[in-house]
Amino acid sequence: MSDTIYDIIFRVAEVLELPVVILTLLALAAALVEVGAFIAEMVKRRGRTFASLAKAGASARRAVDEKRFDEASALLQTVAWSAPVGKAFRVLVDAVSKPGADTRIAKELADFDFGRQARLSRTRLLVRLGPALGLMGTLIPLAPALDGLARGDVDALTENLRLAFSITVLGILIGVIALALSLFRERRYGQDFSDLEYVAAILTDDGSAAASINTSSTTPAPPAPPVAPTAPSTSTTDPVPSPSSAPTTTLPPLVPPAKDAGSPS
Repeated sequence: MSDTIYDIIFRVAEVLELPVVILTLLALAAALVEVGAFIAEMVKRRGRTFASLAKAGASARRAVDEKRFDEASALLQTVAWSAPVGKAFRVLVDAVSKPGADTRIAKELADFDFGRQARLSRTRLLVRLGPALGLMGTLIPLAPALDGLARGDVDALTENLRLAFSITVLGILIGVIALALSLFRERRYGQDFSDLEYVAAILTDDGSAAASINTSSTTPAPPAPPVAPTAPSTSTTDPVPSPSSAPTTTLPPLVPPAKDAGSPS
């Protein structure tokens, strides 16, 4: 009886070998897809700043006060870093324009948080599924590997051990990728939720927050260039004296030469 039960267990384990390999490859493909989606999200969030969010929120509040709801929604879409955030912004503007805004906004924030947890659950599942598949893929081929060792079939032993170790590596890789994505996404999605709460507070307060934010984009005039001091002009040539100031030279009178005493007169 026990031999029959053991034989059934062995058969089930052998049947599970191929599905485990296929599931491991599918999990690896899903992890790579999530990596690509995460890179796209990071590229889109590259220009996120609190100043732009505050300015868009204040402008949207002024548009809501003037009953320009479409313009308010368009202004908030400029700071929507993902599709769920953009959808939530549209719902917030629509909720403000109707009675019972606080209740509708609270429901939208709760739905956004629920969707955030649902998006995180994909990678959180891979965190546990990857190592589990790796462990199953390691243990299942060990039975035929040991059987080949007992029969002296080195080829069967080598092939099954290679399969076991390869599935182990893939399972650990899937778990590491999924864990890193879960940690980074949890922080980013928490930041999105904080942005939604901030915009909801601006749209529903008494207007003091929006009034305190300067949305003008005037640029100060550039300062005038400094004036270089003028150096005194120096001349290397000597001044030319005027004719009146030139010194006069007195010549002695011309005296005729004296005659000798012995010379005839």
